[in-house]
Amino acid sequence: MKSVSIKDIAINFIYFVASMIILLGIWHLISVITKAEIPNPASTWIVFKELIADPFYDYGPNDKGIGIQLLSSLGRVSTGFALGSLIAIPMGLLMGSTKIGMKLLNPIVQILRPVSPLAWFPLGLLAFKASDGATIFIIAITSLWPTVINTAFGVSSIPDDHKNVGKAFGFSKWKYLTRIMLPFAIPHIITGLRLSIGIAWVVIVAGEMLSGGVGIGFFVWDSWNGLSLERILVAILIIGTVGLLFDKAFNGLQNAFSWDKK
Repeated sequence: MKSVSIKDIAINFIYFVASMIILLGIWHLISVITKAEIPNPASTWIVFKELIADPFYDYGPNDKGIGIQLLSSLGRVSTGFALGSLIAIPMGLLMGSTKIGMKLLNPIVQILRPVSPLAWFPLGLLAFKASDGATIFIIAITSLWPTVINTAFGVSSIPDDHKNVGKAFGFSKWKYLTRIMLPFAIPHIITGLRLSIGIAWVVIVAGEMLSGGVGIGFFVWDSWNGLSLERILVAILIIGTVGLLFDKAFNGLQNAFSWDKK
């Protein structure tokens, strides 16, 4: 596990603050160039404070607070991501551990991986007869591929010395899986999960725009229909912040299981 000093944390924080200042500066400049057609940070901040003043109000199906919208999206993402991971990890283990598995499954991965989530949505509606089920389906089917590929790469990269140890001690298949394959592949699996959660969070916005109802994607679409660009920008910032937190969480997990001892 990599150790992080207070100095490193302080330096990273300074860089983060500097990058936020640059972002706000670019945002303000764009607002000036467009003559405030794109709202500036100050006016967006006012709307943001209004939204978080009561984030969990519920005045009906199409009038809910930003907190309810966000939690609804997080629930769908978590479910879709979990389902996708339950498929992806065993599939990657099979592909990486056997040549037959790789030859049989790799063409399927390469054909389905580039398909847009919007193309999957009608099939999801047909299969699940509900927009929630369709949204979770497209999250699962589009987010699993990075985990499949990284898991397969990790397993296929196991050194021969590790494999020979298993043979020398007469490990059963289960013992080889738990003592050699998974420990070696875990850093690669976590890298895949880190990429997959990012894709899942991107897909949720498009899915909820199509499905309607409750969610951060629907909030963006509803704000556009209400011609409230400030609310859209607030949603964009919330989406980006949650995505950053997801990435940091998986980055921490990745560092915890890294074999790099430096």
